[in-house]
Amino acid sequence: MALGVGIALGTVSGPQVPVGVAPYLPIAVVAALDAVFGGARAYLDGIFDAKVFVVSFVFNVLVAAFIVWLGDQLGVGTQLSTAIVVVLGIRIFGNAAALRRRLLGA
Repeated sequence: MALGVGIALGTVSGPQVPVGVAPYLPIAVVAALDAVFGGARAYLDGIFDAKVFVVSFVFNVLVAAFIVWLGDQLGVGTQLSTAIVVVLGIRIFGNAAALRRRLLGA
């Protein structure tokens, strides 16, 4: 329900991201997707724990944002952002493959 309201509001009003946060948002979204796919996989495997999911979700987003911030401070923000996207992308696709096998048996 809340997700639907958020999507509707975002679509109607258009996304408005503060300039200072803009470089971190894409990485935060990828980190959040990693946690969501990991949570879905854990749920289907019967080992889901809400506390672990919430901590994983928040921690993934904060660590990814911190790494991007640190990269910006060191002058290598683009390289670290790319590395984060690659690593989290591998995890997301691994979890997606596990979900596909679990749900479709293929």
